[in-house]
Amino acid sequence: MTDWSAPYRGKFAAGAPASAKPIRATLTIPGSKSVTNRALILAALADSPSRLIRPLSSRDTDLMVAALSSLGVKIQQSKEIWEITPAPLYGPASIDVGNAGTVMRFMLPVAALAKGLINFDGDSRSHERPVGPLIKALEDLGVTINHKNKYALPLLINGAGSIHGGEVEVDASKSSQFLSALLLAGPKMREGLKVINIGKSLPSLPHIEMTIAMLRDFGAEVTVGKEGSRDFYQVSPGGLTGRELVIEPDLSNAAPFMAAPIICGGEVIIKDWPKSTTQPGDRLREIFTEMGAEIEFVKEGLKISGTGKIKGIDIDLHDEGELTPSIAALAALADSPSHLRGIGHLRLHETDRLKALATEINALIRPGGGEVIEESDSLTIKPAPANSTLSVATNNDATSKSKHFFRTYEDHRLATAGAILGLAIRDVVVENIETTRKTLPDFPGLWSSTVE
Repeated sequence: MTDWSAPYRGKFAAGAPASAKPIRATLTIPGSKSVTNRALILAALADSPSRLIRPLSSRDTDLMVAALSSLGVKIQQSKEIWEITPAPLYGPASIDVGNAGTVMRFMLPVAALAKGLINFDGDSRSHERPVGPLIKALEDLGVTINHKNKYALPLLINGAGSIHGGEVEVDASKSSQFLSALLLAGPKMREGLKVINIGKSLPSLPHIEMTIAMLRDFGAEVTVGKEGSRDFYQVSPGGLTGRELVIEPDLSNAAPFMAAPIICGGEVIIKDWPKSTTQPGDRLREIFTEMGAEIEFVKEGLKISGTGKIKGIDIDLHDEGELTPSIAALAALADSPSHLRGIGHLRLHETDRLKALATEINALIRPGGGEVIEESDSLTIKPAPANSTLSVATNNDATSKSKHFFRTYEDHRLATAGAILGLAIRDVVVENIETTRKTLPDFPGLWSSTVE
């Protein structure tokens, strides 16, 4: 077994398991971060208790639990069930968002519904991630926020205990989470909320659809429409009803495990894959089929079969941007070029994902004649020729001349991309594999048990 916890320069690094044999595995992917954090918000704002079954416990969801608890919400956690009992929301409180976009953005309107001073801060990268349009929208709704005119974290909300609501505009072109954050709090505003998106685009539309579906599950009345060329989303005022909710597996986190048999041959079965879902990760079934997999529902779950032959793909991932790192890693091993489009918003995630992917994948495939070309909102991936031998790079960070140090930039999706590439290219060392705890509590263990 690979020692994923081997220390390297003060961080955690590990040799990614390489596999030349067909894979046979059946596994369960932990619950969805996106669903868990939305459910926590809605349960906290409901008028009666809720039970979440098989929620995800990861860094991002742990931060959300801590944030809501600091405002007075009672959350009792066991391994399989979390019980949430709403309570009046009060400060003073300090909320650590880490580098979690859902905590940073979803909690701002919730804090504005509380009474008292609530301070927000997080990892250094959280100070750089966009939140300005959401701050402006809340200020337009009458919320008092001290952000020192920087429209970024750290900031201080002076919660009045309620928000009047009404109509507000927001530019959600940089993150759909601005829109989701406002909508999740909308039912608790005195006049409800009508949000008009004034941005030129709206990335990650499936996440908006997820927000709307979950609001309706908790009893909210949501209307979607158009005014001229602009979309609007309206939530009527009223109580939310607590409920029991089974959290779906995180389909985006399934991407590396689905990629494994496509690279190595064999098959992987992922248990409990939903037949119907709003998760953007469900599109992996279509994408990986086009890239050479055979995918079907079987009695045990979703079966992904592969032969080791990988096809390039030309695809717009505007709505499924979070899948890009895994798809890019697989495309780097394909037998033809790929073009991944509509993903400029990924430059504003945990890191600039386009730049990071181009830099790290190029370090691996350029020695064999391949290349990743980074453009403003796309990646063009030209794999090394099939008859070439991919030799690992020997940059200054490599642990030895036979190793390549794949940097992750504190980004969990980069870490899993490095693991995917390490299946086919030996001696890849993934920097700080522990960053995968952001959404997967034990990626190293689950990955090693799948591919070794």
